[in-house]
Amino acid sequence: MLKLAESFYKQDTISLAKNLLGKIFIRKLDGQILAGKIVETEAYHQQGDPSCHAHNGKTRRNAVMFEPPGHLYVYFTYGMHYCMNIVAEPEGIAAAVLIRSLEPLEGIEMMQKLRGNKIECKNLCNGPAKLCQAFDITKQQNGYFLEGKDIFISDAPSIAEQDIVITTRIGISQGKELPWRFYIKNNMYVSKTIPVLC
Repeated sequence: MLKLAESFYKQDTISLAKNLLGKIFIRKLDGQILAGKIVETEAYHQQGDPSCHAHNGKTRRNAVMFEPPGHLYVYFTYGMHYCMNIVAEPEGIAAAVLIRSLEPLEGIEMMQKLRGNKIECKNLCNGPAKLCQAFDITKQQNGYFLEGKDIFISDAPSIAEQDIVITTRIGISQGKELPWRFYIKNNMYVSKTIPVLC
């Protein structure tokens, strides 16, 4: 498993959101390996994006977004869920890619224990909160650098441009018109399909 280097994450946020598709998110937990292919992402940027947590400047909550690229930005939402983002662009620019869905590859039995044994495989990680629960990602992982040994992203073949679906983002109230959501065409593990923009 070849880890993605820090230089990979220095891309602009839109490019990173596309290029993360197909890569493998890996977590070593209690001696087991949990792995999932990234199949859906959303981009967020402090400039011109009112839905970005850093739109109004740096706070204690969003400080990790200003860190060097390749860090995890994990936040708590709705008083019950965690969501995981990958920090992008050079240090000082607040930008990140939300990982919206994963295709489970390895450690599925442990994922089911973490999420619930009766949950179908296709529903284990098809949403940002679901995948955090399946991989036991919490506030403790906020600020984690992805070149570590326990949590990292492994390289994998790139997804062809014609196989990437581009839509507006979902689950937000502002900046809904921005076409910054990307997913792998015809992948059954995507959280939700909506009319395609291009």
